[in-house]
Amino acid sequence: MIVAPSILSADFSRLAEEIKAIDTAGADWIHLDVMDGHFVPNITFGAPVIKSLRKTTDKVFDAHLMIEQPDRYLEDFAAAGCDYITVHQEACVHLHRTVTRIRELGKKAGVSLNPATSLANIEEILPYVDMILLMSVNPGFGGQKFIDNVYGKVMMLRQMIKESKLDIIIQVDGGVNDKNIEKLAKCGCGCVVAGSYVFGSDDYKTAIEKLKI
Repeated sequence: MIVAPSILSADFSRLAEEIKAIDTAGADWIHLDVMDGHFVPNITFGAPVIKSLRKTTDKVFDAHLMIEQPDRYLEDFAAAGCDYITVHQEACVHLHRTVTRIRELGKKAGVSLNPATSLANIEEILPYVDMILLMSVNPGFGGQKFIDNVYGKVMMLRQMIKESKLDIIIQVDGGVNDKNIEKLAKCGCGCVVAGSYVFGSDDYKTAIEKLKI
């Protein structure tokens, strides 16, 4: 299981120190939740902040763009040092063009789906992506409760990927903790985003280790 703590739940007054802490604690990736206040009801940070944080770690920077018109900013996030750039299917008018551009920039391309969005909406894009991110909460804020029907969604997506003979990471984001990690793994999830579970703990290392099953 790839563990990608989300800095959305970190102490924003000391982000560099927080990233170094989860790096030392065993995080595999660093998850960067970019929110614009339009696609989701919250505002976080953009490419300039990510660029300034890039020097703090060599770990994979996993950018999750919860923004409208993401195509306008792909070059900025690529230049900032993001390794994965994930866009929302719901925010992209021409999704194939968007993921193709991400790959042209030399980055791994991801597509995210909100809880109420059907897997049918990404069936045609699977051959062109490296990762599918399934939201297990409604995006916008950390600390929300896990939506249980995502288990079935993960299993269906895993079957779709298997039948297509593709190599795609399934990532789950929202409400992930030590209580649901085992079931997520059994369903076929290969990467989890954990924000409040990790940063809200007294021991980052122990919290991360409990997710590595």
